[in-house]
Amino acid sequence: MKKVLILVILFSLTACQGQENKKKIKQEVKPITKKNDMAKNRNFEVYKTDAEWQAELTPEQYDILRNKATERPHTGEYNNFFENGVYVCAACGNPLFKSDTKFDSHCGWPSFDQAIKGAVVYEHDKSYGMNRTEVMCAKCGSHLGHVFDDGPKETTGERFCTNSISIKFIPAKTKK
Repeated sequence: MKKVLILVILFSLTACQGQENKKKIKQEVKPITKKNDMAKNRNFEVYKTDAEWQAELTPEQYDILRNKATERPHTGEYNNFFENGVYVCAACGNPLFKSDTKFDSHCGWPSFDQAIKGAVVYEHDKSYGMNRTEVMCAKCGSHLGHVFDDGPKETTGERFCTNSISIKFIPAKTKK
């Protein structure tokens, strides 16, 4: 049983890793220092103490958005969700991704081929012995997921592998 659990954990950590980045992500990538210091390293528009975030977010949201955890693959509410609208940061409401950039990558997490311009920031992430690019909300610094260069070649070639718990869907207004 222990071996199976270890294999599941290893798979979930590597499933969202993607291929080594063959091209540089366009935006500046800064190194991560400590998990909870992300908002202290930048001047985010929304800044709250850990106690304020804990009071506002569910324990699972806090773990993912503020402690950079990852939800289990194929469990998030937006993994197989393809409605018309906009995905916003679950912590601060910042618009992050348009629904027409979402695609089924079969990785177990919601995937987008691009973020709304200026909506996200990047940091180099060497956790768990991997070399990845972390994606965070540009407004509050919350962890969203990682970006890889194995997305659709016909668009951007990028795959924003995103935790469902880190985003909320706002449906498009229907015309009457």
